[in-house]
Amino acid sequence: MVNGAGVPATAQIMGLPKAYILEQVAAFRQGQRGTSAPRTTQDMADEARSVNDDDPRLAADYFAQLKFVPHTRVVETASAPKTHWKYFMQVPDQDGAREPIGERIVEVPVSYDDYQYGSDRTRYVAYVPPGSIARGAVIAARGTGAAAACESCHGAKLQGTGIIPPLAGRSPTYIARELILFRLGQRSNPEAAPMRLEASQLTVNDMIAVAAYAGSRKP
Repeated sequence: MVNGAGVPATAQIMGLPKAYILEQVAAFRQGQRGTSAPRTTQDMADEARSVNDDDPRLAADYFAQLKFVPHTRVVETASAPKTHWKYFMQVPDQDGAREPIGERIVEVPVSYDDYQYGSDRTRYVAYVPPGSIARGAVIAARGTGAAAACESCHGAKLQGTGIIPPLAGRSPTYIARELILFRLGQRSNPEAAPMRLEASQLTVNDMIAVAAYAGSRKP
């Protein structure tokens, strides 16, 4: 999307720090991101290598000056819509059936047509397990086990500090996915080392909780 709003399968780059955007483009170019699944990161690696040196700077200038607008509403629930995958997106089945949410984030578009056509009006609902937001708030503020508090780097309201990106109001699906990729070593640029260590101390349930809490915050 031209406004950088992204979708749950891609980054929301509107309002990210310019230096952080350029750092990530460099990581994609150098094979330190996007070397394996998911497909969207592979596409980004190809894209980063296809542009000249001026293009990323111009794009970073543009996206960094945009004001971030949340597109996802986080809802705690014991059940979520049954879904199927369609064009990198979980889409509710037409019969409206629901199923236990279990240990998952189920993020769906409010209108698939808006999503399909890349509309600026596209909005999402992220269903998360009951208690996730409160548990995520504790982890963000105090850490858990050997994992440090998220707020120690991302700021007291998860709004980012300096080159550290903001998390508040962004897609829970994307946040959880990136935590998993950090843990798997799929984000291997030197600047990602602190997050690789942090993610190695988190369980999947911890990641879901943190992502749910971050996504529920106001930017």
